Amino acid sequence: MELAHSLLLNEEAYSQLSEVQKAEFIFEWLRHLEKLLIAASRNDLKEKQKILVEQLLSLLNSSPGPPTRKLLAKNLAILYSIGDTFSAYETIDKCNDLIRSKDDSPSYLPTKLAAVACLGSLYKKLGRILGDTFHDTVGNILKAMKSAESQGRYEIMLSLQNILSGLGTAATSCHRDIYKAARSCLTDRSMAVRCAAAKCLLELQNEAIFMWSSDLDSVATLCFKSFEGSNYDVRISVSKLLGTVLAKAVIFKHLEAAASRQSIRRVSLEEVFELLGTGFLRGSSGFLRASGDMLKGTSSVSRDVRVGVTQAYVVFVSTLGGTWLEKNFAVFLSHILSLVSQSHPKATQTHIDAICCRRCVSFILRATIGGLLGEKAQMAAAKDICQAIWKQKKVVDAVLSDGNLETRPGSTDVSASQHMLVCALQELGNLTCNLGTTAAPLLQDSSIGLLDSVISVVLHPSISVRLAAAWCLRCIAVALPCYLMPLIDRCLERLAILKSLPEAVTGFSFALAALLGAVKHCPLGIPHGMGKIIMALAEDLLCSAAQNSRLSAQRTQAGWLLIAALMTLGPAVVSHHLARVLLLWKCVFPASPKDLETEKSRGDSFTWQVTLEGRAGALSAIKSFVSHCGDLLSEEVIQHLLLPLPCAVDLLTQLSSVLKSYGSTLKTPSVVYRQRLYELLILLPPETYEGDLCAILRELAADLTAPDVQVAASSFLLPPLCHQDDLLRLSPLLQETDHRFIEEQLLLDNGVYCGSLDYDPHSIYQKNVEGDSVPKPLPPTLSVISSAAKLFGFVCAHAGETQSLLILAQLSNRIKHTKGARQQIVQLHVVSSISNFLKYMAGSKGRLCSEEMRRLALTLVLEALESHNPLLRCAAAEAWARLAQVVDDGAFTTGLAQVSFDKLKSARDVVTRTGHSLALGSLHRYLGGVSSQHLNSCIGILFTLSQDSTSPDVQTWALHSLSLLIDSAGPLFHVHVEPALSLIIMLLLNVPPTYAEVHQSLGRCLNALITTLGPELQVNSTSVSTLRTSCLLGCAIMQDNPDCLVQAQAISCLQQLHMFAPRHVNLSSLVNCLCVNLCSPYLLLRRAVLACLRQLVQREAAEVSEYAVMLATDGREDLTPDANIREVGLEGALLILLDKETDQRLCHDIKETLNYMLTSLAVEKLSLWLKLCKDVLAASADFTAVSCVDTMQEEEGDKGDDSSVLTTRSNEQSHPFTNPRWGTRVFAAECVCRIINQCEKANSAHFDIALAQEMKRRDSRNDFLVLHLADLIRMAFMAATDHSDQLRLSGLETLLVIIRRFAAIPEPEFPGHVILEQYQANVCSAWIASGVVSDINDLRRVYQLLVSSLTKIQAGKEGLSRLYSESASTMEILAVLKAWAEVYIIAVQRHKNHKQTLKTATYLEDSVKDGLHSPDGLLDLVCTDLGTLSRLWLAALHDHALLSLPSDFSSQLPVEGGTFYTAETSENAKLHYCNSWALILHATALWLTNTGFVVADPDEGASNLSRPVTPTSMCQGSSSGAGVKSPEEIYTDRFHLILGISVEFLCSLRSDATMESITACLHALQALLDVPWPRSKIGSDQNLGLELLNVLHRVILTRESPSIQLASLEVVRQIICAAQEHVKEKRRSAEVDDGATEKETLPEFGEGKDTGGLVPGKSLVFATLELCVCILVRQLPELNPKLTGTPEVRATKPQILSEEGSQLVSAALVILSELPAVCSPEGSISILPTILYLTVGVLRETAVKLPGGQLSPTVAASLQALKGILSSPMARAEKCHSAWTDLLRSALTTVLDCWDPVDAAHEDLDEVSLLTAITVFILSTNPEVTTIPCLQNRCIEKFKATLEIKNTMVQFKTYQLLHSIFQYPNPAIAYPYIYSLASLIVEKLQEIDKRKPEDATELQIFREGIKILEALVTIAEEQHRSQLVACLLPILISFLLDENALASAPSIMRNLHDFALQNLMQIGPKYSSVFKNIMASSPALKARLEAAIKGNQESVKVKLPSSKYTKHSGKNSSIQLKTNFL
Repeated sequence: MELAHSLLLNEEAYSQLSEVQKAEFIFEWLRHLEKLLIAASRNDLKEKQKILVEQLLSLLNSSPGPPTRKLLAKNLAILYSIGDTFSAYETIDKCNDLIRSKDDSPSYLPTKLAAVACLGSLYKKLGRILGDTFHDTVGNILKAMKSAESQGRYEIMLSLQNILSGLGTAATSCHRDIYKAARSCLTDRSMAVRCAAAKCLLELQNEAIFMWSSDLDSVATLCFKSFEGSNYDVRISVSKLLGTVLAKAVIFKHLEAAASRQSIRRVSLEEVFELLGTGFLRGSSGFLRASGDMLKGTSSVSRDVRVGVTQAYVVFVSTLGGTWLEKNFAVFLSHILSLVSQSHPKATQTHIDAICCRRCVSFILRATIGGLLGEKAQMAAAKDICQAIWKQKKVVDAVLSDGNLETRPGSTDVSASQHMLVCALQELGNLTCNLGTTAAPLLQDSSIGLLDSVISVVLHPSISVRLAAAWCLRCIAVALPCYLMPLIDRCLERLAILKSLPEAVTGFSFALAALLGAVKHCPLGIPHGMGKIIMALAEDLLCSAAQNSRLSAQRTQAGWLLIAALMTLGPAVVSHHLARVLLLWKCVFPASPKDLETEKSRGDSFTWQVTLEGRAGALSAIKSFVSHCGDLLSEEVIQHLLLPLPCAVDLLTQLSSVLKSYGSTLKTPSVVYRQRLYELLILLPPETYEGDLCAILRELAADLTAPDVQVAASSFLLPPLCHQDDLLRLSPLLQETDHRFIEEQLLLDNGVYCGSLDYDPHSIYQKNVEGDSVPKPLPPTLSVISSAAKLFGFVCAHAGETQSLLILAQLSNRIKHTKGARQQIVQLHVVSSISNFLKYMAGSKGRLCSEEMRRLALTLVLEALESHNPLLRCAAAEAWARLAQVVDDGAFTTGLAQVSFDKLKSARDVVTRTGHSLALGSLHRYLGGVSSQHLNSCIGILFTLSQDSTSPDVQTWALHSLSLLIDSAGPLFHVHVEPALSLIIMLLLNVPPTYAEVHQSLGRCLNALITTLGPELQVNSTSVSTLRTSCLLGCAIMQDNPDCLVQAQAISCLQQLHMFAPRHVNLSSLVNCLCVNLCSPYLLLRRAVLACLRQLVQREAAEVSEYAVMLATDGREDLTPDANIREVGLEGALLILLDKETDQRLCHDIKETLNYMLTSLAVEKLSLWLKLCKDVLAASADFTAVSCVDTMQEEEGDKGDDSSVLTTRSNEQSHPFTNPRWGTRVFAAECVCRIINQCEKANSAHFDIALAQEMKRRDSRNDFLVLHLADLIRMAFMAATDHSDQLRLSGLETLLVIIRRFAAIPEPEFPGHVILEQYQANVCSAWIASGVVSDINDLRRVYQLLVSSLTKIQAGKEGLSRLYSESASTMEILAVLKAWAEVYIIAVQRHKNHKQTLKTATYLEDSVKDGLHSPDGLLDLVCTDLGTLSRLWLAALHDHALLSLPSDFSSQLPVEGGTFYTAETSENAKLHYCNSWALILHATALWLTNTGFVVADPDEGASNLSRPVTPTSMCQGSSSGAGVKSPEEIYTDRFHLILGISVEFLCSLRSDATMESITACLHALQALLDVPWPRSKIGSDQNLGLELLNVLHRVILTRESPSIQLASLEVVRQIICAAQEHVKEKRRSAEVDDGATEKETLPEFGEGKDTGGLVPGKSLVFATLELCVCILVRQLPELNPKLTGTPEVRATKPQILSEEGSQLVSAALVILSELPAVCSPEGSISILPTILYLTVGVLRETAVKLPGGQLSPTVAASLQALKGILSSPMARAEKCHSAWTDLLRSALTTVLDCWDPVDAAHEDLDEVSLLTAITVFILSTNPEVTTIPCLQNRCIEKFKATLEIKNTMVQFKTYQLLHSIFQYPNPAIAYPYIYSLASLIVEKLQEIDKRKPEDATELQIFREGIKILEALVTIAEEQHRSQLVACLLPILISFLLDENALASAPSIMRNLHDFALQNLMQIGPKYSSVFKNIMASSPALKARLEAAIKGNQESVKVKLPSSKYTKHSGKNSSIQLKTNFL
C-alpha cells in the first residue's frame, strides 16, 4: 500500500494487482491524494494537473464502488479548487455524457453513479465559478432520474443537494424543477432515497422562499405522506425538514427584497400549529377522506405519521430556540395539550390511540421544556402547566362542591379532560424531578398552588388522571424530600374525610402508594410510626370493604395496594407488621378445597369480581414482600406464606368454570389474578410449591395457547430471550435512540397496546428502572403471557419428566392444529416458553437427558428458526445453542450444526438462510471449541452467504454470524484472518450505502477481527503490516459512510486499534472525527465517540486536547456548532454536552472523560480549568441576588475584601454556559475539589503565596492555585448559596477543602496573619477548627451557629422532627455532637500547645495581655456548654456501645431504644453512630481527663433528672432498685464505657475502619491514661492492661501507618507507667504496714515474684516485650537472630532510619527502659538480657557517622534507654545485684566488641556513639561493673584510639566525654582514666600550641582540653597540684598576644587570647603561691603575660571583678554538661 502514497497514480504497481486488490489500491491512493491536495500549493499542481485529471476521470469507467466514487468526486473538486479550472467544463461535459448514456446494464451503473457524484461535488466546491453550466447539468440529472433505479435516485438527490449548496441563490431558476423531483423522491419506496430527498429539500429551502410561504401547506402534506411506512432515519430527516421549514416561515419577517420579486404569503404561528396539528390528528390523508374515516370510527392516522409529526414539533421548537419558547410557552402548551383534548375526540377514540397520543404529547413537552429551557424558564413553564391543570379541573370542582356525594355528572363531561390532565401531570412530575431541590420556590409560592392543583385532581373520575396525579406527587417527593411527610399526612387526612367517595378511596390510596414508593429514593426516610398508621388504614379499608357494596371493590383494591406499597419500606418497618400481614394473607383465601367449592356455588358476578381483585391484591402484596424484604424470609415465615398457596393454585385451575358461570365481566379480574399469581411463583423457589407443579404447568399451557389471545406481541416477549448483540444488529427498531420513548410504539402491531400506568396501579410504588420517566406496564392480557412464559421455564425444569413431556407434546400439537395468524401467535408463545425453559436449565447447569424431550424441543425450535418473524428467528437461534448446551453431548451438537449446513446448502429463501446462519453463530458463541471441527465448513458457508448481493438481509445475518464465529474461535481463527479481512474490505467497497445494516455487520466483523489479532497488531512484520493497513482502510471506509451507526462502528474499531497498536493510529484524524460527531443527533454514535474519547484521554489527554483546539481554530466546516471547542476547548465542549445530555450512560462517560483530563491537565492548564468551573457556577440561577445578602452580618469595616469575592461583575462578558442545570454545577464544584487535590500532589508552591509570587515573577507562564484563592472562594460561595441542596452540599464540601488546604498559609503582606483571614466573613464550615481565626469576636460569631444547633438537639429523640425518619434525626444530633467534639478537641490541643510554648519561649507581654492570639478564648467559649455537652456525649457513647453488641444480646437492649435512636430504627442508626463515635469518644475522654475523675459533677446524684436529655441508663445503671450511685461508681462506669468501646473497636478492626477513627480512639485512650485515677484502675487490674496490650499489638500488626503505631506505643507506655505506679504503691504500702518487721520477710512485688518466671498470655511485661520486638524488628530486621545468624556476625552496615521509623524505635526503647521497674528483682533478671540485647542492637545498627559529630535520633534514644536501665534501682537491689552486674558487664563487652574488625562494617560505625555508650556505662553503673581490669583496660584503649583519630569533631566529643569521667566523684572509676589519658591530653594541647589552631573546632578542642586540665588541678591532691599548674600555665601563656599582635591577629587567635587570659586571671588568685613561683622562675613567661595584660588592660578591668562569678559558673557548667550529656 505504500506504493499508493504518491500524487499521481502508480499505474505500473496498479496493473500487477488482482481485481480486489486494485479496488483497495485505488481507494488508498485517493485517501492519500486528498491529504496531498489539501496541503499542496497551486504551483506544485500546475505541471501534473492534466495527468491527474485524466487519471481521475479514467477511474469513472472502472466501476468504482460507493466509497471510491465519493472520494473520487471529492478529489476532483479539491483539485479544481486549488489548481486551474480551465478543464473543469470538459470534466462536467464528460460526466453529463456518461449520465446520458443509454447503457442500462448493471455493470455500467457504477460509472453513471460516479459521474453524478462528481457533478455534485464539483458544483459544491466551485459554485458560481462554473457559470451557467448548471442549467444543462440539472436538466440532465433530472431527466436521468426518471429512469433511474433506487441507487440512482439516491445518488441524484445527494448530488442535487451539493449543487444547491454550492450555487446558493444562483440556482433560483432550477428550484421549482428540483422541488418537483424531490417531492416524488420524498415518498419513494426506498427509505434511503427518502432520506436523501429530505436532505436535498432542506438545502433547497435555504433559498427557495416558496417552500415556506406559498407552498408551505403542500410541503407539510408531502412530509406527512413521507412519514407513512417510514423507518427511523426517514423520520429523523423528514421531521428535520418539516420542522425547519415551519420555523423559517415563523421567523421570516423582513420581506422587502423578496416582496419586490414575488408575492409572498405571511404565515402566522397559529397557522403553523394548525398545519402540524392536522398532520398529528389526520395524517397525510385529505380532509374529506380523513373525516369520513373518523365518522366510520376508523382513524387513518398511522403511528409512524404521528411519531414523525411529533419529532417535527420538537425540531420546529428547537430551531426557534429556548428564548422563543420562553416567550410563547403559553400558546405552545395550549396547542400541544389540545392535541389530546375533547375538541378532537376521534384522535383518542380507542384506548390504544389515546395512550399513543399521550406518549407523543409527553415526548414533545419533555424534549422542549426539558431540553431547551433553563431552570428559571422551566419553573415559569411549571406555573403555566399548573394553570392548565386548574382550568381542566372544573368537573372535579363540581363534584367536590356538590353537597350530595351520591350525585355524579355525566360520564362525557367527566372524561373530557382526562388525557390533557395526564400529559400535564406527567410533565409537571418530570419537570419537578429534574429541577430537584431548585424547585422549592415553585412549591412555596402560594399564588401558583402547585400542590393544591395536583391534589385536587386526585379525585378526578378518570383512573388515568388519578394515577398520573399520584405519580406527580411521587416525583415532587423524590425531588423535595421535605414534602414527603406533609404530602402523606395530607393524603391521609383527605382520605379520612372523603372515605365514602370511591374516587377518593382509589385516588388517595394511589397517592399514598406512590409516596411510599418514593421513600427509598429519599435517603432521610420517614418516621417509623408512619408504617403503623398505613397498616392500620389498610386493615380498616379491607375490613370495611364488605360494609358498603358501592365501595367494596375500591376499598379492597386500596387496602392491598397500601400493604404492597408498605413492603417497599424494607425489613426494618415491615418486621413489626409481618404477623398481621400474614394473617390477612391467610384469611383472604379459603382454608380448604371444600371451602373453595362452597364459594363457587355462592355469590354473584360482582362478589366474584371483588374477591378476585382482593386476592390479586394479596398476591401482589406478598410478591412485594418477597421482593423487598428478603431478610425476613426465615423458614417459619416461608411456611406461613405457603399455607394459602395450594388454594390459590386451585382457584387458578377453576377460573375457567367461574368465568362460564358468572359471565365475561370477570375476564379482566381473572387475567389480573393469573398474572399476580404467576409473578409471585416466579419469585418463590419452585421447590416450595412442588405439589402443585403439574396443575400450574397445565394452566400455563392453556394460557399460552388460549384462543382468545389475538395479538402476536413478539416485541416484548422475545427481546429478553435474544442475545443483546443480535438484537442491536438484526432489529434496528430495538436500538437505543433519543426518541425511544415514542419509537417504542412502532415496534408493536396496531392491535398491540402500548404500556401505560393505567394497566397496573401497583407499578406506581415499584422502583422504576428508567429513571424519572413514568412506568409503562403492559396490559394484563399481554403481561400474563410474559409471566406465563417465564414461569413455564422454571416449572418445566422442576416438574417430572413425564409431565413435562406431555405438556411439550400438547403444545406442539396445538401449533399444528391452528392455522394462519393464530398459528403464529401460538408458535410465538410456545417458543418463548421453550426458550425460557432452556435458558433456565443452562443457567442452573441442568442437563436434558430425555431423548423424547430433546426431539420435541428440537422440532419446536427448528420450526421457529424458519419463521417469518425476525425476532422469533433470533430467539430460536439462541434456543438452538442453549439446547446444545443443556444436552451437553458432542454428537448432538454436531448433528445440530449438520442440520444447519444442510439447510443452508439447499434452501434459497431468505428466511431459512438467515435463521440457520445465525444458528451456527449462536452454537459457536455458547459452545466455542465443542464444534471446532466444523469451523472451516461454517466459515466457507458464511463467506458465501455474505456475498449474496441479491439479499441484504442474508448478507447482514451471515456477517453477524461470522462476527460471532470470529469472537468465539479466538486463536483458531488466525488462519482465516487474511481471507476474512479481504472479504470485509471488498464488501465495504462495493455494498451500496443504502444497505446500512450490511455495513453495520461488516463493522462488527472488523471489530471482532481486530480483537482476535490483539497485541499482534504492534508487530512490524510484512504480513502484520498488511493486515493492519487493511484494518485502517476498513475503518476509513466506514468513517465516510453516511449511516451514523456505521460511523459508530468505525470509531469503535479505531478505539480497539488504538488500544492494541497506538503508534499506528493517526490520533489527529481520530480526534477530528470524534469532535465532528460529538453532538450527533444519533445516541449510539455519541456513545461511541465518548467511549473512545474516554480511552484516549487516559493515556494522551494533552495531545487529544491540543488536537481538538487545533481542529476548531482551523475552522472546519463540518464541526458541529453546538460543540464550541474554539472558545472553551474540548473540556468546555464536554461540559456543555454534559449539561444537555439526558442519557445516563453517556453522562457517566462524559464525567469519566473530564475526570481523566482533569487529572492529567488541571495543573498545567490551571487557569483554563478554573475558568470553566467558574463560568459554570457563575451562570447559576439567581446568584447575583443571593450574593448581595450579607450572610454573616459582618461589621461595616469588614466588607471591603469580602464583597469583592462574593459579587459577580456586572460588566463581565456573557459566558459560553447558558443556564447550566444544577447537576452540571454540582459536577463543576466537585471538579474544583479535584483540582485542589491535584495541585496538592504536584507542587508545594500551589499552597505557598510567597513562593508562588516569586516563581510567577521569574516566569509569567507559571500558574499556582494560591494566586486564584479569591476565585476558589467565590466559586465555593456561589455553590454553597444556591437553591439546589446538592449544590449547597458540594459548595460546603469545597469550602471545607479550601479551609483545610489553605488554613496554615501565612499572608506575606501582614506578618502574623494567615491568607484566609480576609475571607473569614463568608466561610464558616470547619472555620473554628482550622485555626485561621484569631480574633475571639470572629470566633464567637461562628460559635453561635453551633450553639443554636446544640439548643435544637437538647430535646433528644422526644423532640424529633416528623418530616423524616428517626434515623435522620439521629444523624442530625450526632453530626452536631461530632462538630462540638471536634471544636473541643482543637480547643484543648491549642490550649496545651500554648502552655508548652510559654514554658520554652518568652511571649511579648502586650500580645498576651491583648488576648487576641490566646487560644484560651476558644476553650472558654466551649467550656460554657461543657456540662450539657458532656452528658450528651456520654449518652451518645452509651447508645453506640449498646448498638455495637452482637446480635445474641439483642434481647437485652432497651425496648424503647436509646437516647438518640428508637428501637425500630436501630439498624439504620448504627451507620450514623459509626460515623461519629470516634471524635465524641476522644472529646469525652479529654473532658474526663480535665475533670481528673475527681471533681464531682454537681448534676449527678439527686439532681439526676434536671438535664436536657434523659439517657437510657447513661452510665448510671438501668436497675430501678439501685439507689443513687457514688462518684466512684459513676467514674468507674464511665471509665469502662470508654475503655470498652475502644477495645471493642480496636480488637476487630474492619477493612473499612477509617484512619481518623483509629487515631481518635487511640488519642482517647491516651487522654484517659493521662490522669492518675484511670491509671490506677489499669494498674490494679493486670488482665485489663494485658487485654489492652494484646489489642494494641494487633493494631500495630494490621495497620502500617506510622502515626497509628506511634499513638499505640504511647498508650503502651502509659499502661507500663500505670503498672509501675501500682507496684510502687504496693511496695510503699507494704513497707508502711510492715515497718517493724525485717525487710527480708516483705513479699516481692512486681512481675516474676520470687521465681522470675513470666507466663506468656498472663504477663504484662512479656506482652510488652512482644510488642516492642515487633516494632524494632520491623524497622531493623537485623535485630532478629534467626535472620542474621548469631548476634556476633554482622551482615549489614549501620543505617539511618526514616523520621517515622526513628520515632517508632525511640518510643519502643523508652518503653523497654521502663520495664525493669514493673518487675520483681528476679523478674528483672529474666528480662534484662532481652532489653540490653535490643537496646545495644539498636545502637549498633544505627550508629551512623553524621556531620558535626551529631548522634542519630535512634542512637540518642538507645543511650537514654541505656542510662535508664543502668540507673535502675534493681541494679543495686540485694537479691539481683550480682546477676545484674554480670549482665551489664556482658552488655558493655558487646558494645566494645562492636569495634573489633570482624567485617568491613565496623568502619562505618560512629566512634562517638560507641564512646558515649561506654561513658554511660562508666558513669551510670555500680563501680564493680566497669572497674574489673579487663573491661577497664579495653575502655581506656578505646579512648586512646579515638584521641588518635584525625577527625577534630571526634576528638572534641572525646574530650567532652573524658571531662565528665575525670570529674566523677568516685576515684576508683576516675583515676585509672586520668592516669592513662591525662598525659596524652597534655601532649595534644602542646601540639596545638606549636601549630596554632586553624579552625573553630580546634579552638573548641583546645578549650575543652584546658577545662580538663583545670578539672585535674581541682581534684588533684595538694602536693601534686603545683606540678599540674606548672603544666597548664605555659600552655595558656603561649596563646597570649601583645598589643601589636592582637590588633592584627585573626579572630580564632583573638578568641584564644581572650580565653587564655580569662583562665589565667582565674588561676592566678586561686593558686597564687604556685603562680608566683612559676612567674619568678620563667621571666619570658612573665614578660609575655605582662605584655598581654598591658595590651588588654581595658578588658582586664572589666573581667577582674567578675572572677568570682566566673569561677562559680565554671563549676555549674561542668555539672550541667554531665546531666545534659548523659
